[in-house]
Amino acid sequence: MRLKLAYLGVVLVWTTTPLGVKWSSDGLSFVLGVTARMSIGLACLLLLMLATRQRLAFHRAARWTYLAVTVQLYLSMLITYWAAQFIPSGWLSVIFGLSPFMTAFMAAAFLKERSLGWLKVSAYLLGFAGLMVMFLSALDLNEQALLGVAGMLLSTLIHSASAVWVKRIDARLPAVQQITGGLLCALPLYLVSWYVLDHGRLPAEVPEKTLYAIVYLGTVATTLGFALYYYLLSRMPATNVAMINLMTPLLSLLLGYGVNQEPLTLKIAIGTGLIMTALLIHEAADRRQRFKTVCSG
Repeated sequence: MRLKLAYLGVVLVWTTTPLGVKWSSDGLSFVLGVTARMSIGLACLLLLMLATRQRLAFHRAARWTYLAVTVQLYLSMLITYWAAQFIPSGWLSVIFGLSPFMTAFMAAAFLKERSLGWLKVSAYLLGFAGLMVMFLSALDLNEQALLGVAGMLLSTLIHSASAVWVKRIDARLPAVQQITGGLLCALPLYLVSWYVLDHGRLPAEVPEKTLYAIVYLGTVATTLGFALYYYLLSRMPATNVAMINLMTPLLSLLLGYGVNQEPLTLKIAIGTGLIMTALLIHEAADRRQRFKTVCSG
């Protein structure tokens, strides 16, 4: 029962996070929205470490890990918040769904993992086709939407590179320590960015919806979401956990359409369908490869 509730919790968090990102910048700058979220998230993580009596490791591998995590928590997230200004919230989740493909290519190059095969090549081609349809959908909206898609694609690439870098360092740190150490490095960068890009200005009034979104992202998405995710990873096969990536993009699109009146056209549905099909094929190829490895071993 606990596993089912944790699984449902991760699905809900990942489904609602894109809309939270969109709402958290309503009425204030995107850089202030993400800075406020990370400030709350770091405070919650430090309290969690204090409650669980964990201490940050500071050996060489740990320091490199924090740097690698900082790249994702600062650079990738900052670009995500910038891109969210121009595209519907559901698109954030759909384009982020391409991260397994990017990670597979980089893992093959830097970790010498066997990531290719005819099934996976087919998945990559389908994913690329889906991305092209999303670009066409952006053109139907406006030119800025095209910038948003390109920005989100860059953010996903940086996120995947950070994940491969952490894997290559292989410091074997608990997830909470990785995130906390990364946020301790990332938050000063956010504060500097806020001062430079927004001149350190605070709005006279923050819309209630925006405030709730920031608090939700800081406390639930950043803290509880990660905790539940790594809880599942420690108790379920990774393949079952990975299936969450197949559900959240579609759910995020529907949530944005129903709650935020975001467009849901035939092109968007086709592009999303191609990317989701590509992810299914990619997952099937992973399972087949693991099965062959077990049988040959």
